[in-house]
Amino acid sequence: MIKRKLLGQHFLNSQTIAKSIIAEAKITKKDIVFELGTGLGILTPLLCEKAHKVISVDADEKLIRSAKSKFSDIDNLVLKSGDGFKEQNIFSIFVSNLPYSRSRDAIEWLAQSSFSHGVIMVQKEFAEKLLVKSSKKRKAITITANHAFEISTVLKVGKNNFSPPPEIDSVILKIIKKNTMSKELIQTINKIFSYRRKTVKNILKQFHKETLMDKRVDDLSGEEIINLANQILEK
Repeated sequence: MIKRKLLGQHFLNSQTIAKSIIAEAKITKKDIVFELGTGLGILTPLLCEKAHKVISVDADEKLIRSAKSKFSDIDNLVLKSGDGFKEQNIFSIFVSNLPYSRSRDAIEWLAQSSFSHGVIMVQKEFAEKLLVKSSKKRKAITITANHAFEISTVLKVGKNNFSPPPEIDSVILKIIKKNTMSKELIQTINKIFSYRRKTVKNILKQFHKETLMDKRVDDLSGEEIINLANQILEK
């Protein structure tokens, strides 16, 4: 349990919330569901009841061994141990109680993946980062997430619904895929934000490009930042 806490992972222990996640995922018998973080398996059998197939991955080999024993009678379940972000599976729906330490990695990976929609549980602070409207409070991940997905809040989840309890409450988000992004585009957005105090004119100079625009990153809309990143990537 201490190891999981170090990984930023906290096990959901509420069946009510688990059922809410399943209901929001709107899974059909045509869907392949990718579950990142098998954990103690609170979501896994519920996903299998609805889906054509469930692929569930966890970094902890012991948890996967336990799940294989517990769910040995479920035919439409594939269990794997390893880094889920290195998987190349085809799936239509993504479901995860994301490890808090890997939330950003997950959003960037999902932005590059092709799928229909997903339901994710994230730390409240991270959800606020994705949904923030103020241009001065935006981060690179805000731009990436909102370009890749339509994001809505499903439910706020108190820390008492986890073992071990985290220090902060969580939020369940629904994400609907809008655009699939390249790794290079995401990396360029991250670079732009590392220069956010500079003018666009000076940012482009870093990439040997020219413009007369004197606006700063905080003065640009999300789509203007995406356009700027694409301009930087143009050969």
